[in-house]
Amino acid sequence: MTTTIPALRLGTAWARLCGLMDEAAETFVRTSFSSVVRDNWDMAVGLMDSAGRQVAQSSRSVPSFVGTMPRTLASMLERIPVARLSPGDVLISNDGYLGTGHLNDITMIRPLFRNGRIAAWIGSTFHCTDIGGAPSVDARDSWEEGLTIPVARILRGGEENEDVIAFLEANLRMPEEALGDIRAQFAMYDQAAPRLFRILEEEGIPDLDALAADIFARSERAMRAAIAAVPDGEVTDEVTADGFDHPVTIRLRLAIQGDGITLDFTGTDPQIARPVNSPLNFSRAYSNYAVKCAFDPATPNNDGSFRPITLVAPEGCIVNPRRPAPVWGRHLTGHYLPMLVLAALGRLMPDRVIAESGSPLWNVYFTGEHADGRRYTRMFFMNGGHGAAASHDGPSCLSFPSNVATQPVEQFENAVPMLLTEKALIAGSGGDGARRGGLGQRLSFEVAGEKPVTATYRHERVQHPPRGLLGGGSGRGGRDLVNGKPVPAKARIVLQPGDVITFETPGGGGFGDVRARSAEDRARDVAEGYV
Repeated sequence: MTTTIPALRLGTAWARLCGLMDEAAETFVRTSFSSVVRDNWDMAVGLMDSAGRQVAQSSRSVPSFVGTMPRTLASMLERIPVARLSPGDVLISNDGYLGTGHLNDITMIRPLFRNGRIAAWIGSTFHCTDIGGAPSVDARDSWEEGLTIPVARILRGGEENEDVIAFLEANLRMPEEALGDIRAQFAMYDQAAPRLFRILEEEGIPDLDALAADIFARSERAMRAAIAAVPDGEVTDEVTADGFDHPVTIRLRLAIQGDGITLDFTGTDPQIARPVNSPLNFSRAYSNYAVKCAFDPATPNNDGSFRPITLVAPEGCIVNPRRPAPVWGRHLTGHYLPMLVLAALGRLMPDRVIAESGSPLWNVYFTGEHADGRRYTRMFFMNGGHGAAASHDGPSCLSFPSNVATQPVEQFENAVPMLLTEKALIAGSGGDGARRGGLGQRLSFEVAGEKPVTATYRHERVQHPPRGLLGGGSGRGGRDLVNGKPVPAKARIVLQPGDVITFETPGGGGFGDVRARSAEDRARDVAEGYV
């Protein structure tokens, strides 16, 4: 049901809400303590209506975070119902099965009261590099992966809950950094709440629900119209991940019928006792994201956009595991889903998709001690090549499907006793085709201090490189090396002073028949060192 808000006023108010979320995100980033928020933007800010449905979010929000936030709120309210909430309360949890898929992401949500009732919710999620425990590529259940924060109030009536703060301080290696990020979000909520209500007043809109009803209805119509414009059809596809002891296969049946689309992962391999299982919240968020990108990329994300999408994922498979399956590296499975959806759609609408990219996202955790005994845990993101499209070559070293940024080298070297001795494109790593896939990159880190450094990483696309699409060639697979010698792609390795660890990220897949690439493009490939 829609309201009677005039279209122009609706558009203006909607744009202002999106701007408010961007402003809130800037407040969070500028006041944060961690490099993962400040430099990598591994975070999200979202606004929901009184029923907890997504209305707007910051434009640089990580897709999985905004995609999971409403379902996290619903789970929170099962534990602490609306009737028990008061102005100034803030809920918190990092439960991987209720939130974004693993413990390192902490979600907090604050109810915004107006005239004695909850009129809206503002939420945020951020990656906490250290979450206690010993996150390991060998974890066999979720209990081994660190501290689970059950649904709780971290603020009660605007005052910090000392019990929650105490168990965070007792379990985290760098509590000052994590609590600094958490308190930055408190400041963000305090700034955003009054501005939300001022926007509604200035636009002459009685409350957020009235505006949300129109936004949802218009967005749903736009998505359904885009789906209906594609002929009905059903396609199947599957992708093979490197896995651990054996490869893992994810299968998809995609069906378009009328103005709806179904994504059915029946037949996907069962969950495994290794930390690559992707909880349903995470799997749903990235599957929906791919559909949104292909059919209606311009409309800001909101609840209405996803109503035409039906997702089926049998419980117990690797994209919908049962607790307590380990999930620390859930992106090693979940990041395959957008590319699998786009590959299937490529047979129905080839001009709207891209070939596979050099992801799941690559990263590495470095832990150790400074010369003075202070401990550190730092994460570094590394992106592979982007998949090519019908209209253009794939960009090199671009994050997809996550949109995190990379940290400046100087910032990293200032924080840890290591030197980044090489950061270079890998010539020839992009898949050939009418359009060429983006290049991967080579990064080498040297231990410059006098103490050992532990490197923990888990990488994909080593045994099974990114596929090309519609005749395009595959990208080059990734490699991990220590002192020039290959090492496993999922490992925890102790590096000694002077050791060099090198990561070569995968290249993106090519698009279209390789014979269709023009002589001019091939000459430019050679001239610019792409091949």
